[in-house]
Amino acid sequence: MAYELVTTLAASKEYLKPLLEGETKVVAFDFETSPIDEWRGDKDAALDPHKADITGVSLSIAPGTGIYVPIKHQTGKNAEDIGGIMLFLSKEIFQNKHIIKVAHNLSFEAMFLYKYGVVVLPPVYDTIAAAQLTLKEEMGFRELKDCGLKTLVPALFNVELPTYSEVTEGKHFDELDPEDNETVRYACADSDFALRLYYRFNEWFDRFLPKHRFVCEEIESPTAVYTGIMKYNGIAVDRELMEQKKQEAEQKLAELKRQICEAAGRELDIGANAATDEFKWFLYEELKLPVVKTTAKFAEAADDETMVLLKEWCTVHNPVLVRFFELIQEYRKWGKIKSTYIDGYLQHINEATGRIHPDLFPLA
Repeated sequence: MAYELVTTLAASKEYLKPLLEGETKVVAFDFETSPIDEWRGDKDAALDPHKADITGVSLSIAPGTGIYVPIKHQTGKNAEDIGGIMLFLSKEIFQNKHIIKVAHNLSFEAMFLYKYGVVVLPPVYDTIAAAQLTLKEEMGFRELKDCGLKTLVPALFNVELPTYSEVTEGKHFDELDPEDNETVRYACADSDFALRLYYRFNEWFDRFLPKHRFVCEEIESPTAVYTGIMKYNGIAVDRELMEQKKQEAEQKLAELKRQICEAAGRELDIGANAATDEFKWFLYEELKLPVVKTTAKFAEAADDETMVLLKEWCTVHNPVLVRFFELIQEYRKWGKIKSTYIDGYLQHINEATGRIHPDLFPLA
């Protein structure tokens, strides 16, 4: 395969000349990213544009070919006039309305470009979206888990690509020498095979489901650009207020637990969601309540539906216990609020921005 390291603007333009002159109108691109110094100890930082930078860019305009432009490697030779190259790529490629920009997981590339003030303009093509719109087998479409590049390429081209961990061996990508053939091969292969997937999937669409090509090109791929932008921007969170609400929820839960034990006539270990073995023993052995629902393994259930059914049963047969089940339902409601909407959100606040940056999967 003709993969090449390119370190000058002139060499970049030379490879892309057929694209710029209209001989071809499709280019695939891919970014390698690495954490900035402050976040190098964070195992996922390379995937976060608030904690990482673009290390290098690969591009492919013809199957079996590609160039890799090293931008920010810490070892070896980076490109000359990096600002000029990135400005050229942004203006002449990423924002060119006459060129189809292809990427495998376009949302990721769009997110990193947006960090530098660049919005990828249509026409665009996300090969992950295309993969999900094609059949994996006779009666089943691919799920997201089937759409990784390292999964698709062996299945569709009978080529095994090295994994990121095999190439980096525990290092960050910017610690690799861009003049090493394996570095160039790994980077370029991502763009090369994204381009091949573009042609392969479109052949499939045109033969079997032309409307899905329209969905991919006109709806899902442009959407991927904006889900990347939305993830980059994230959602503002008032951490101080969240911590205050957490304390209020803990106080509410403690009071409800006190009332539940008082209604039960003894101390009960009800856990975080009133579903402990001790709680079920209390219901079915001490109180001798009917088993209104069982689990998949035929054990006595203690889920929300069971609590509703037991409350209804007690309304007729044992009214004194109705208040007990009302307290249990209230306890579970507050437990859900605390675990999901307070503790759950707090753990997803990005330390670099103070915001939550959710993953967005349009086709999922």
